[in-house]
Amino acid sequence: MKVILGLSGGVDSSVAAIKLLELGYEVEGVFMRNWDSAANQDVYGNPTVNDEMCAQEVDYQDALKVANQIGIKLHKVDFTQEYWDQVFQYFLSEYKRGRTPNPDILCNTEIKFKAFLHYAKSLDADYIAMGHYAKTEMVNGKVLLKRAHDDNKDQTYFLSQLTEAQIEKALFPLGDIDKPEVREIAKAHNLATAVKKDSTGICFIGERQFNQFLSNYIYKKPGKMTKLDGTFIKAHDGLMNYTIGQRKGLGIGGLKEYDLEPWFVVGKDVEKNILFVEQGFHHPYLYSNRCIVKDVVWRYEKDLSGRTFTAKFRYRQKDTDVFLKWLDDTTLEVTYPTTVRAVTPGQACAIYEGDVCVAGGFIDTVYMNEERRNY
Repeated sequence: MKVILGLSGGVDSSVAAIKLLELGYEVEGVFMRNWDSAANQDVYGNPTVNDEMCAQEVDYQDALKVANQIGIKLHKVDFTQEYWDQVFQYFLSEYKRGRTPNPDILCNTEIKFKAFLHYAKSLDADYIAMGHYAKTEMVNGKVLLKRAHDDNKDQTYFLSQLTEAQIEKALFPLGDIDKPEVREIAKAHNLATAVKKDSTGICFIGERQFNQFLSNYIYKKPGKMTKLDGTFIKAHDGLMNYTIGQRKGLGIGGLKEYDLEPWFVVGKDVEKNILFVEQGFHHPYLYSNRCIVKDVVWRYEKDLSGRTFTAKFRYRQKDTDVFLKWLDDTTLEVTYPTTVRAVTPGQACAIYEGDVCVAGGFIDTVYMNEERRNY
């Protein structure tokens, strides 16, 4: 059977190719080009800095080296327009609303498992594969998305909005091994990517000074930084530069009328352009016990009765016991009586039933009991 693998030039996808070949699949690789700042303009109409092109070319050359080493064909495909239209425009619109979006979620649903899948079908693929840490399992005729063996690297949070149809066509060769073993396999095969550092930047955009990057596309609108009671602290650089629970980058220090306890972002008023800050990691306003999750993609059985669920509101966050209630076909009320810190609008909520990731959606509003948090 033929598998088209997303070969990114990193160690994970490289080892995924090895595992697929060992399983007897016919494998071809595809390097995706999804971002080109040279084709874009900043908010002032100037071409944006083309500083990622060198890194992108390095990744392509590494992917090509691996493909040549293991004897598979490598295609190069351009999804820059799809990424701009389906991912990046949404990313910008959410920041303009004062939210903190997670582009990696949409990158998976719209690019890696949609545009990529469509392209793979043109190559007569039976399946697509990626270097994600996740597993699938066939149960009663349904393909379930399950957590990876390596809990520290599990990426089902980022895959939580995939549809059943997308999962049915996906293979995850790294699901049953951990990261150290991935490195050992790469070294044993003398792969060009064996010791390459993992990427930690935004999906396809890469690693960069984020606030500076964002200012290329959204006008900075400085405003007031205050306490919840309205006490002025200082000016802020634009709400887009801050997220709920943030400590670093606030520029608050040495205020004589306050003690040395650290300051954190606890809320935003987008209409008035006010950033709210308070002292203390465990400030009560950072905690909530209920949120509304929209655009929910629910896989498998939607009847909630008699079932036990947990949720993650951020990647690598500890699972939280939750109670779920449908408000409409794609909107859930998610209640978590133990309370959770810094549940943030725009971020994803991934829902689990044991090891199975059953759903994912985007956090819209956040509450403590009946009080809506101002973020």
